[in-house]
Amino acid sequence: MRLAMAAITAGVIAVDQVAKSLVLAGHPADGASFAFFTVRLARNTGASGGLASGYPVLVTITGLAVTALAVGLAIRARSRAAALCLAAVLGGACGNLSDRLFRSPGFGRGGVVDWIHLGAGGGSLDLADLAIQFGVIGAVIAMLVAERTRRRPRSAANAERLTAYDRPDLQR
Repeated sequence: MRLAMAAITAGVIAVDQVAKSLVLAGHPADGASFAFFTVRLARNTGASGGLASGYPVLVTITGLAVTALAVGLAIRARSRAAALCLAAVLGGACGNLSDRLFRSPGFGRGGVVDWIHLGAGGGSLDLADLAIQFGVIGAVIAMLVAERTRRRPRSAANAERLTAYDRPDLQR
């Protein structure tokens, strides 16, 4: 399972960084439109939506904390589906964190390369952001389903096989 999680994390990082490199190398015309999105380069030195854009070092430190939290949650996940979704979140967080650490203007102050614009207005995002958003949604759904399954009442046939240790009503 941990191997699958590592593969998903590495895959998200690789796809994100390759896509960003291709977009940067291609210098697409501003506003090159495709089916549902427009390609337009933007450097985001802040958090999601440009929040705290004047404080890139603070955003980088926060990114490190979020990445550490994602690692902890992924390792402790009770559901395989939740763990795999959290691996996607971790990959997205690492992809954006690598931009902040290694892209210009310098270590810890770099801007995330956002290039996907959906609809007429709004902000921009990249593949790492998509992995984070869909990974969080998937992990929450997987955790809710796992919790619901865990709390499901046992069938009568299954209840008969339980020992006194498992059933408080048989304990003295």
